[in-house]
Amino acid sequence: MTDKPIFIPKRIFYALVGLFILLASYIIFPIPVSIKRAFFPFIAILTIFFSLLGVALIFVTLKMNVKGKLKKYFILTGISATGIPISAILHNLIYGLFIHFFGNNFWDRIGMKDEPVFFFLAIIVFPILFLIGMTGCIVMFVRDRK
Repeated sequence: MTDKPIFIPKRIFYALVGLFILLASYIIFPIPVSIKRAFFPFIAILTIFFSLLGVALIFVTLKMNVKGKLKKYFILTGISATGIPISAILHNLIYGLFIHFFGNNFWDRIGMKDEPVFFFLAIIVFPILFLIGMTGCIVMFVRDRK
């Protein structure tokens, strides 16, 4: 019988993992640029859905009676899933705003090619945190099954 308190968060979690694999595959695998451009609107919609599922996982985990380490792993997974697209958007927003207000060569003048903080969060930190949360959840699921 399925444990009722974690039934819904588990389903959201599995959807997040599937979307993460799909989105990471789009980025990692060498696909011709013309094909990537053709699929970009679809990937953008999936990314928004990925972020919303992260928010849903956090909300459902806090509302339902999820306890202990599993709660922490669910919240870590949800925060990182939400943080990836938000950091990517903030990276582009800050990059564009600084060019708009300080000129086209602003980033070259300060000795940088790009805005590094949100880029680093979106590309390195949040995906690693997602993998940690995902691994922790899976370990907890396997442990609970025994």
